[in-house]
Amino acid sequence: MMLLISIGILAGLFFSSTFILNRLMSLGGGHWVWSACLRYAYMILFLTALLSMFQGVRVTGRLWRLFLRHWAFWVISGSIGFGGFYSLICFSADHAPGWVVATTWQLTILASLVVLMCFGRSFPKRIWIFSSIVFLGVLMVNLSQTDITRVKALLLGGFPVLLAAFCYPIGNQLVWEAKNGNRYLPDINDPLIENPFNKVLLLSLGSVPFWLLLVAVARPPLPSGGQLIHTALVALFSGILATSLFLFARNKACHAGDVAAVDATQSSEVIFAMIGEVLILNAPLPNVTALGGILLVFTGLALFIRFQKVTR
Repeated sequence: MMLLISIGILAGLFFSSTFILNRLMSLGGGHWVWSACLRYAYMILFLTALLSMFQGVRVTGRLWRLFLRHWAFWVISGSIGFGGFYSLICFSADHAPGWVVATTWQLTILASLVVLMCFGRSFPKRIWIFSSIVFLGVLMVNLSQTDITRVKALLLGGFPVLLAAFCYPIGNQLVWEAKNGNRYLPDINDPLIENPFNKVLLLSLGSVPFWLLLVAVARPPLPSGGQLIHTALVALFSGILATSLFLFARNKACHAGDVAAVDATQSSEVIFAMIGEVLILNAPLPNVTALGGILLVFTGLALFIRFQKVTR
């Protein structure tokens, strides 16, 4: 369990780049639609090249056949888990400061528990307590550095991220359920799915119809050169490295409680983002309230680890 938690926290480190880079693109005048869809265009190109290089073109062909065999499932799960999730995140970055996006996104900790219950998964009630401790710590870290004065920012920046907090675990859980034999979903218990990079590519391919529809409806102006570079960095750090690490840890989880613990590690994104702002953007050092929030976050994660060891 400690290994899964560690991998999840490492994923949080790479995930944290999303909030900073998306805000930079928004302040630079880049349209949120391109910030969203270009990331997955890059991811498909990067992953196809990497997988063909390290696994062989034949394996890449098998992935495409697996996608076409269950194309409807991958389009649904990819559109929800990647399309809905990231388009809402980028939209929020266009309407609110990064702290609003980062804070509200941590609702995915509790949203994951709701999603697990909707899929018929059960876990001890004390998991709610541990998740609430983590969530409270994240709120303290963010709110210690902000002054909530703008209702518009909270609505346009916060509510879309609330929806995104549910989209992401729903898309991931659909794949987890299909891999583990949910009778309402197609059987995709293929050895290829065990590789998290393969899974990310399949979900990215499934999100393509969503992005094409979004561009057709929004009709954004052409992206700038800076936006092309920034979205490529987001695709590499957050889209490939972070997502693959996170899905690897989630895939290795054997019980619903383990899955909830891995999902909770996403709270570390806020801490890493705060550290990055201090070191890179010369933001003020965290105050006592922020340090107390950091302590709460890691206390909650420690309780996850300890409880899982005791109940084994």
